[in-house]
Amino acid sequence: MTFQPEGDMDPDAVRERVDEAIADNDVVLFMKGNRLMPQCGYSQRAIELISAHIEEFETVDVLPALPAYREALADHSGWETIPQTFVDGEFVGGSDVLAELEERGELAAELGAE
Repeated sequence: MTFQPEGDMDPDAVRERVDEAIADNDVVLFMKGNRLMPQCGYSQRAIELISAHIEEFETVDVLPALPAYREALADHSGWETIPQTFVDGEFVGGSDVLAELEERGELAAELGAE
């Protein structure tokens, strides 16, 4: 399998996918890879942190069109880094922010698990 970050997904289709995923899911994680095979340590850490509190959440693999996903996500969050977590349509942060919330005992509530 060859990694091609400049995939053939249309930027408008990516933007629509991002908008729909954020609007249609209580919790969505935009990540590199998928839940079973995260492709970076930060994405894996985000999966672990979220999974510790909730079972059902959406993940979106950004690798098929990484530049287009970065741009579309930045419009929602102001961030360019991946992963990015959204809860009830609001940007929460990446794995570092999730880890900080966990340390403070606030992640479960932020994810709507309490």
